[in-house]
Amino acid sequence: MEALHGLAPRVDFDIFTEVPQWFFADSLSCKFLYHPLQSDVGLVQKTPFASDLLQTLKLLDDFYPPKTDIVDSLSGMLKHRKSTLVICDISPLGIVAAKRAGIPCLLVENFTWDWIYEDYVAEHEGFLKHINYLKAVFSSADHRFQTQPVCNPCNADLTTSPVSRKHRTPSPAVRKELGLDAESKVVLVTAGGIPSQFPSLEKFSGDKGLFFLIPGAIEKMKIQGHVILLPHRSGFFHPDLLNASDVVVGKAGYSTLAEVYWAGAPFGYVNRRGFRESGPLARFIERNMRGMAIPQEEFHEGSWVSKIAELFSMKRLPPGGVNGSEQIARAILHLIQ
Repeated sequence: MEALHGLAPRVDFDIFTEVPQWFFADSLSCKFLYHPLQSDVGLVQKTPFASDLLQTLKLLDDFYPPKTDIVDSLSGMLKHRKSTLVICDISPLGIVAAKRAGIPCLLVENFTWDWIYEDYVAEHEGFLKHINYLKAVFSSADHRFQTQPVCNPCNADLTTSPVSRKHRTPSPAVRKELGLDAESKVVLVTAGGIPSQFPSLEKFSGDKGLFFLIPGAIEKMKIQGHVILLPHRSGFFHPDLLNASDVVVGKAGYSTLAEVYWAGAPFGYVNRRGFRESGPLARFIERNMRGMAIPQEEFHEGSWVSKIAELFSMKRLPPGGVNGSEQIARAILHLIQ
């Protein structure tokens, strides 16, 4: 959205999601209308690394196929707003509503939920009917873009580089606001913003010039020795924090991977066991980034800290090419024109 706004400032956006409105307010410079809406189920998460499959199945049974009144209301809103294009970030509801409204729709994905659920059929046959339904919905999109790392390549209209938000503030200014200087060694640690996922902070003591930056781990900013704890909405733009760090350690989710990729920082990545996307993400890191796999047990215990020197020895690897957000924005502009 931000990239498209840069190309076509008069384009407005309606956002239908359960993601908090403040996230978009902090990330976008363009106008948008926010509509709180459950648009998907995905996977129910017990922790950043563990899913609840039975609860996921229960919610899928309740949600799909989408209720007629929900689809009618959403499609009516799209027509009332004179929407030109419906863009779906693996949310099938958007495609269904767009079809009902007679508006072109674009699916943007690095995986789809039917592909993810295929891994669970042997254990829970209830996923099969949802796989068949979702596969048909996703296949009905008028346009399809895939973003690297692509999990299940298909005959897409466009395949892009990793998609991420871009940093805004230069690293020295961010470090100064954090109370750090240019010589400080900074490790950003992330596990989805859940404090209980982090080991005892004593594990993070060490070199005098080494600091650990942990966003989303506390309600109010706090500095505890060599550890800087930040709230989920800290006033710092997350890509700026990442760009100002020398090393990143944490869960290898798509958005984190993409932001680390464009920052060029070494990535101590923790794979999510039992999640089908993890393999393609890990392979992309190993082939295209400076990275080191960290087992979940080491991450939770904090014993990975002994590998800090090895991560710092990898140095940065500035990527080439164009951010996938710009590639998608140009393609969308072509579609709506």
